Order: sequence, then structure tokens, then C-alpha cells
Amino acid sequence: MLKPAKAVAVFQTAREMKAYAAGETIFEDGDYGDFMYGLMEGEVELLISGKVVETIRKGDVFGEGALVHKEHTRASTAMAKTDCKLAYIDEKHFLFAVQETPMFALNVIRSYSDRLRRLKRSL
Repeated sequence: MLKPAKAVAVFQTAREMKAYAAGETIFEDGDYGDFMYGLMEGEVELLISGKVVETIRKGDVFGEGALVHKEHTRASTAMAKTDCKLAYIDEKHFLFAVQETPMFALNVIRSYSDRLRRLKRSL
């Protein structure tokens, strides 16, 4: 079974991944979100009101929330903690992946659920 980030890379249509330097902002809270990301290398911090609430590590996905909510907005700010490379897919490819490969959908849900559980346990 592919890790969620690797699955995103499989469905990515552009050949090049997005690269971000440490400290660079990937997206900001409230931004329109048209991609979800798979972290292929490095670490990404998610911040709410300037406070780090989560660190995303290699192999995981993030940003999927903007693709499933009607308003397509980000609910946090994502910043590269280290230099990183991201695979990415847009809503059209995300919906195709979910429809055609139920394991992709399950892996994205599992990833999101794992992250939510960690957040709840940290409170």
C-alpha cells in the first residue's frame, strides 16, 4: 500500500514537484486552496494564529480540507520547517483518485484522522 504522499505523486499531472525553502510560506489561513499536498521530503508546520499546532512529516498529506469544503479556503497557515519537496494535485485529480481508487480515499481519511487524534491528545 502506498503512503498517502506517494499516492498524491502518482496522480500528479505535472512532472515537477514544488520545492520550498525552510521558513517559506506554502499557504496562509484564509487563502483559496486549489491543491492538496503530499510531503515527499522535509517537514512542514501548520500554524493557527501564529502558533504551531502540528508538524507534517515525510509521507503524509495536508491541505485536503480546502478541496472538500465549498468555499475552498485554508484553515491554517503551512510553512516549510525545513527545505521540502511537495507533490500536489488539484480538485479534479483528487476527485478522480477518490472515485477510482478507494484505497487512496481511505489513506487520506486515515491520515487526517491520525492527525486529528494527535491534536486532540495534545490538548
